[in-house]
Amino acid sequence: MAQPTNTGPFHPLVKGPVNKPGGASAKPPPVHNHDAAQSLPNNSGSTSQLHIATPGASHAHMKGPSASQALIRADRTTGMLAMSDDNVMMNQILSTHAPDGREVDVRPLLYLVEDILNRATQHVDVIVKGTQAQMEMEEKAQQANYIAMLEALTFTIDRIACELSYKAYRGSDAHATTTAIFNFLSSYTWDAKLVLSLSAFALNYGEFWLLAQIYSTNQLAKSMAILKQLPSLLEHTAPLKPRFDALNTLIRTMMDVTQCVVEFKELPSMYISQDAPALATALNLIPTAVYWTIRSMVACATQISSLITMGHEYGISESWELSTLAHKLRNIHEHLRQQLNFCYRYIEEKKDVETYQMLLNLFDPNMMHIDNMKILKALIYARDDKLPLIDGATRRKVGLDVLRRKNVLLLISSLDFSSDELAILEQIYNDSRIHETRLESQYEVVWIPVVDRSVVPLSEETRTKFETLRSTMPWYSVEDPLLIEKPVIRFIKEVWHFRTKPILVVLDPQGKVLSPNAIHMMWIWGSTAFPFTSLREEALWRDETWRLELLIDGIDPMILNWIKEGKYIFLYGGDDVEWVRKFATSARRVASASGIPLEMVYVGKSNKREKVTKVTSIINAENLSHAWQDQAMVWFFWTRLESMLFSKIQLGRADDQDPVMLQIKKLLSYGREGGWAVLSQGSDIVVNGHSTTILPAVGGYDEWKVNVADKGFKLAFKEYHDRLHDVAHPCCRFEFPTATKVPESMRCPECLRIMETYTSFVCCHDEQGIPGSLF
Repeated sequence: MAQPTNTGPFHPLVKGPVNKPGGASAKPPPVHNHDAAQSLPNNSGSTSQLHIATPGASHAHMKGPSASQALIRADRTTGMLAMSDDNVMMNQILSTHAPDGREVDVRPLLYLVEDILNRATQHVDVIVKGTQAQMEMEEKAQQANYIAMLEALTFTIDRIACELSYKAYRGSDAHATTTAIFNFLSSYTWDAKLVLSLSAFALNYGEFWLLAQIYSTNQLAKSMAILKQLPSLLEHTAPLKPRFDALNTLIRTMMDVTQCVVEFKELPSMYISQDAPALATALNLIPTAVYWTIRSMVACATQISSLITMGHEYGISESWELSTLAHKLRNIHEHLRQQLNFCYRYIEEKKDVETYQMLLNLFDPNMMHIDNMKILKALIYARDDKLPLIDGATRRKVGLDVLRRKNVLLLISSLDFSSDELAILEQIYNDSRIHETRLESQYEVVWIPVVDRSVVPLSEETRTKFETLRSTMPWYSVEDPLLIEKPVIRFIKEVWHFRTKPILVVLDPQGKVLSPNAIHMMWIWGSTAFPFTSLREEALWRDETWRLELLIDGIDPMILNWIKEGKYIFLYGGDDVEWVRKFATSARRVASASGIPLEMVYVGKSNKREKVTKVTSIINAENLSHAWQDQAMVWFFWTRLESMLFSKIQLGRADDQDPVMLQIKKLLSYGREGGWAVLSQGSDIVVNGHSTTILPAVGGYDEWKVNVADKGFKLAFKEYHDRLHDVAHPCCRFEFPTATKVPESMRCPECLRIMETYTSFVCCHDEQGIPGSLF
């Protein structure tokens, strides 16, 4: 590349013959005997060579190997010279850079320039739909400081615009014109140089297209257009379309690079320093990016002037230079955008760490708050520009103020919220709303959905799933799952131990955490557990005894009626159809023989939902006993039992030797394997037995019936069953998924020894297993 002499800013060209428009940057004659090499940046920011084949290359090939080798040596020499010239050129540009410390807010000006160029290049989507940037531009245009800034920069922009027009008409060397602009803007930062130059170009280009668009309807514009020879030019737009397409492509690429450079300037220094690798890499490339973008403006101005001065006959195929520059700038832009994305991720990580630490500080037990607003804003949405909640009762958007100084239960879950869980929770919530003045009704529920934020925006399927789930909830819900930021999700998982199953975090009116997960209390006692503190939990346990109401409270009113009538009641379960059939038949026979009023209810199993459904169908068909038809009832029965164990684990009382906990642990263990049954007389539970003991006890009626007359049915059956149990000693087993808090050790409810710990892999071959199960 020939190096022009630095003539200083805006130095007039030396007198002499006027060059053909395009000057030194115009396409070489078509009969050149060497390959033309153009230096281009690669993705790493270095340069590579784009070779444009010419007739000379094929001619050398026909001359033989020696000529080809000579051509290759010439190519290498040309490439090395081009790289050397590029280095010299950039050193020259860097030597002009002497910023004086002035700071120019170029963003409002860039909005204005983008609007001009988008419309001038007929960027239809932008014109029709508009952009947020344009709206902000219009708002800022009304501000006094914005107007003052434009007034201060008008002279500079006009000078550059005149330089571009003058040098373009004279056919000056493109590098010399670019260097002159850099000299004139030496005291400005790189982003300001670029935006001011682009503003000057937009002034000229926008005027050109403004006249072109209105000359046919406006007499003044028509007269001016005639002076600029626009009518004759626009009458031949079809053959010039490739030229204008190349212009538009280059201009949009120039805008992309400019946007990138300005975004680098706007990066917050409090989160990223210039030593950060991505930013350091970009800062080294920005001078080159600014140079080639301004150089492209000069090329565009030259192309426009050639069209005006020489008419449509000139350079119909002359779009090659613009395409080459566009390719170069695209490479630069891709590299800059890549580094910018690295910077944004770096900043986001820094902000996430800061937000997470802020959450830790806010939830410090020693931190006092006037109300819960600061806490709720930190968790849900901090700004005031939108209403972040949906009221489940009215389906209207509301602000966080509706929760001010109230007890708030944060229902945190994924979008895989089972219909059974939701139905039961909704029933409990609606029951609490019936008597809103009661103490246990003084709380609000807010659903906090946790979604995968690595996939943004959310897929249509995910958003539909969210909206469908939200529409069924009667309480408050977050308006958009993406409002819940990544550091909040991290806090929920690491501090409140959310995994996959729903949790219920309880906040008091000041935002203090009363319970990190009260969902088990809600399942066991419903709203009676309010305010869901550990003290309230212990008080409720002190009032509990091993009775049938504890197992079925709130599930089946029919059983409660049987309890009041003092009937014998068998609750039983399992997934073995033959065992169920034998047990139900034997129990009926014993009740008939002994003359006791007996009712039986099949309550399924804690897993294997499909098998439970099949067994229920057989029970109904053969009229063996009552059976819960609604699988939500089956789910709730086992979930309440599991919640009882979890409650004790959370209180640190899982190994307490109270009879209630021992029996609950037995029943949970029996429910894992084979069949089981619980016999009660009214409220009093007589026997809690495994399939290996309960069926032989019922089946051995002939052996113990002699004791019924003296001891009564209840005691006679219990003594016989206990003797079988002492011999059989069924194994006990508890399985905890990794998503559940696992106790360090647990005593066997049968022999009270410390149980051995195993790692197990379980597959029940049932895609519709009981949801929400702890085990």
